[in-house]
Amino acid sequence: MNKKKSKINQWIPAILLTAVSLLLLWIFPEAREPFGGTIASYTVEMISIFPAVLVLMGLMSVFISNQFIARHLGDTSGIRGMVLAFLLGTLPTGPLYMAFSLAATLKKKRARTANLVIFLSTWACIKLPQELVEMRFLGARFMMIRLLLTIGFVGLMALTIELLDIRAGAASRASGT
Repeated sequence: MNKKKSKINQWIPAILLTAVSLLLLWIFPEAREPFGGTIASYTVEMISIFPAVLVLMGLMSVFISNQFIARHLGDTSGIRGMVLAFLLGTLPTGPLYMAFSLAATLKKKRARTANLVIFLSTWACIKLPQELVEMRFLGARFMMIRLLLTIGFVGLMALTIELLDIRAGAASRASGT
């Protein structure tokens, strides 16, 4: 019963988002065409990229052991794990939804929550090619200030989320849920 309820609950955000979207499209009919074009564009992008993501996840699951991930990105990885998560996040230049699939695989292999947040946040806002373009157009000083502030806040956010995740896990274990 509890598993069935959990499966139903995971669909609630999607159902709510669909309902709100339909309501807004009914209220603003002029937005239907751009909305449909955006949905079509993202669908084509997902269809073209998703198979590669699945292959990458499969290769990662098979060739990278749980022990390797636990050692280098797990709870005992410390600062080295955070730096590694940061470096892994800066290298790719794919869409962010690719990173969520990879992060889910890393989580199953016991990667630390803070390292997952660092990986996802770095993937979203720090890319080596992006930094070079930013430096070219906005200057090296601006790029370095933004980069250092981003790194600092990503680290702070990662540790805060990990602390909240640990507390939530302890509370749910204490209540038996």
